[in-house]
Order: sequence, then structure tokens, then C-alpha cells
Amino acid sequence: MRDDRQRLDKWIWYARFARTRTAAQDLIESGHVRIGGRRVTSAAHALRYGDVLTIAAPHATAVVRVIGLGARRGDAASVAELYEPVNPG
Repeated sequence: MRDDRQRLDKWIWYARFARTRTAAQDLIESGHVRIGGRRVTSAAHALRYGDVLTIAAPHATAVVRVIGLGARRGDAASVAELYEPVNPG
């Protein structure tokens, strides 16, 4: 895959919205993830810089803009490099 794209399931796992990559895949395939307001059900969907995601995780719903692509799953402090919150309205 190109350097400016990343699999959606990997990014959700790296950004710590899911505890495991399998949980990230289940979240996506269950229809709980939207990119730019459009539901995505393919874990292999290519995520790009600037995409706005709505993630309806079991613990919370988050609307975030992708500002970085992960190379690995790091600690909770490292997620600040991957996304910024989007204020609705």
C-alpha cells in the first residue's frame, strides 16, 4: 500500500479505538464507522490524511480527522499524532 494510505482496521487499532485488530474489523464490518459521512463496511478500506471518521465504539462515539498514519500501536500518548477531534457544528 502507498505511504499516504493505510488500512482502516489497522488505523483504528493503532489509534486505540479498539483493543485488538479483530475488534477493529468487527466494528467496521458491523457498520459503526463512517468516513466523510458514508458508512464503510470493509476493513481494508484505504484511509487517507484529512479523512473525517465517525466511530461509534461501544464506549463512546468519536468524530476525528486523520492527521497521521501509524507505523505500530504505541502507548495512549502517541495517539495524538494520529488524529484531532472534530467539533460538531
